[in-house]
Amino acid sequence: MAYESESVWAIDLGNNSLKALHLTVVNEVIQVQDFDVIRHGKILSGSGIAAAERDELIALSLRQLGERHPEVYESDVIISVPSQNSFARFVTLPPVDKRKIPEIVRFEAVQQIPFDINEVQWSYQMMSGDDEPERKVGIFAIKNEVVNAAMEPFENEDVGVGYVQMAPMALYNYLLYDRPDLMSSEQRAVVLLNVGAENTDLVVCTPAGVWQRCILIGGNAFTRAIADTFKLSFMKAEKLKRTAPVSKYARQIFQAMRPVFTDLAGEVQRSLGFYTSSNPNVKLTRVIAMGGGTKLRGLLKYLQQTLQIPVERPDAFKRLSLAPTVPAAKFTANVADFGVVYGLGVQALGYGEINSNLLPSAVARSLAWAGKSRWLTIAASILLVASVAALGRTILDGVLYRGNKPLRQDINRVIARANEAANNLEQQQQRGVASQAIIEKHMKPFQYRDTLPNVQQLLLSVLPNEKNNAAQAGLYQAFARGDIDAVMRIPRKERKQLFVTGISIYYSDDLPSARFGNTALQRMGSATQRPGDATDMQYEDEYLMMMEEEMARVYGSQYSPIGGGGAAAAAEKKRGFVVTLSGYSPYKTIGELVHPDNVERTPERWGLVTRLLHLDDTVSDGNSPFAVYDVRNPDQFRAEFGAVDLDAQMPMGIGVVEERPVPGGQAVRVLLDPMTKEIISKTVQTDASGREVVNPRTGERLLEENDQWFILNFKLEWRDAPAAASTSGG
Repeated sequence: MAYESESVWAIDLGNNSLKALHLTVVNEVIQVQDFDVIRHGKILSGSGIAAAERDELIALSLRQLGERHPEVYESDVIISVPSQNSFARFVTLPPVDKRKIPEIVRFEAVQQIPFDINEVQWSYQMMSGDDEPERKVGIFAIKNEVVNAAMEPFENEDVGVGYVQMAPMALYNYLLYDRPDLMSSEQRAVVLLNVGAENTDLVVCTPAGVWQRCILIGGNAFTRAIADTFKLSFMKAEKLKRTAPVSKYARQIFQAMRPVFTDLAGEVQRSLGFYTSSNPNVKLTRVIAMGGGTKLRGLLKYLQQTLQIPVERPDAFKRLSLAPTVPAAKFTANVADFGVVYGLGVQALGYGEINSNLLPSAVARSLAWAGKSRWLTIAASILLVASVAALGRTILDGVLYRGNKPLRQDINRVIARANEAANNLEQQQQRGVASQAIIEKHMKPFQYRDTLPNVQQLLLSVLPNEKNNAAQAGLYQAFARGDIDAVMRIPRKERKQLFVTGISIYYSDDLPSARFGNTALQRMGSATQRPGDATDMQYEDEYLMMMEEEMARVYGSQYSPIGGGGAAAAAEKKRGFVVTLSGYSPYKTIGELVHPDNVERTPERWGLVTRLLHLDDTVSDGNSPFAVYDVRNPDQFRAEFGAVDLDAQMPMGIGVVEERPVPGGQAVRVLLDPMTKEIISKTVQTDASGREVVNPRTGERLLEENDQWFILNFKLEWRDAPAAASTSGG
């Protein structure tokens, strides 16, 4: 029977004390809300303790638990039964149909359980997955009188038990949940040794199986050895055992207990030897010691020396958190006693590896009906109230209906008018369908009218600016507000600026064959021609012819600069924009601003072309509508640079011309920065006295370069471009 709760009290009723943990799940982590360790008035298995006195001692401990923690009476409770009174066996089933597994398991249970199947409470659990070739099942059983005796004290104190589990299986659940790091392989097993008052549970754990044995030696065996040696009563011997480390007779006390040390270690060694002989491929990696008996000084060291296996006693739980109200120091002092109750709680909260329930079936049915009866009573009450309310409502509605006849007539008239208006609206909407189609047809050429401004904005965004060059943010801010003094405080050749003086953009539906326009920009050489010269007219005609070819091929007779395409799709081609940028820069190395080398992994050093190659990085969704086309092909990407000067190669629009006198000579024409009035063209070098410096061999004046001009020709592929219109249709 599966069991899962949001909050549970786990109780382990031992011979020496009652251990209880109140556990809940908080943010998918098991948390201790409360705990208690209540020592019985006497050790239950001590000499001279009659059955009636034993029952009374247990009842007193349970009452004390209820007085300290009243919520235990209303909570889900899970308890343990000792290992010596229980049976567990793991068997491998023959390959059968999944539906026949319960029948086969029952057959195996009858064969394996050493009692009449009708005299025990038994359960089973599959320990292997459905897809594994061998199906391993765990069979768990306990005699009816044992489980009834374990539950009787709780029933007498009105503590409702909903789940019963064997102590070794609880320890197995604790280890697999709290120490998954130790359960990494079927070939590496961990031994859990729980030393109780009368018995020691030895549990060998692997990820998919558990082997147990009950050793009939516990803490009381050490007490009896002291009592026999020193002729003391059991209670005095128990007290002497607890104070042995600080007693002046410590040596004699430990000498008296030595035979028990030897017997316990020998039994553990024999049990582990039997296990390893049956499982030769499994290595025992360590021993985890739990229980009050492990507090006996020297026991763990003796076991480790005898077994030659590391032995440890936990001083904290790895995956168990404490609520703020729980005293951490007191809880830590009792960690070794909480192995069983921790494992019980893990199972009850739905995190256990083994979930078998040995609760008597009659009790389970009564609990189920008790839980259902409350809801049945509530449901019946709700049904009765609903029936009465429905009857009253029916009577009231009849009275109201008869009195509201005039109102219903008014409502019907309003509904009729509304229906008429709806019909009229539908007729008008049908008439508007044709008009809407005409509107959409005339608006279609304007569908992409924002694309060209977007391209222009994109080109401006990749220039050096406050975002792309944060180190000179002050320069760009000063330039934007016209603060000449702030701009000139930075030496001109240190200013990372690109001034664009010309932009040419036109659309093409066949980028590979599109030509860069010869007249997309004018150079200084063309400025000397008069308007109407044959050469000028030739360039203008050539440019217009090129534009007409592209537009006619894309849009037929109804082309617009970037309008939507027709219905008939042309052959698939790369579509986009042919771009020419021209301008100049004061920076000492213009190549660093345009297309520097080896900067792919340092975005802060990218140039204009580098940023164009990473347009996807400039948009929030990582998908720019544009991409630079075939930048490695010189037919698709060109870059020209030169020193700013009044020559024929430099593009138009750079600087303003001014004549400046030269001492002892004619005035010279120079180009100035329109804003700062600094000279940006080549200048004649002068010496300290202001005289021109000439080449001594050639007699020519030596010139000094200032700003650099650039011309960039490239193509932007439009990834979402509309299909081109067919030119064959009418």
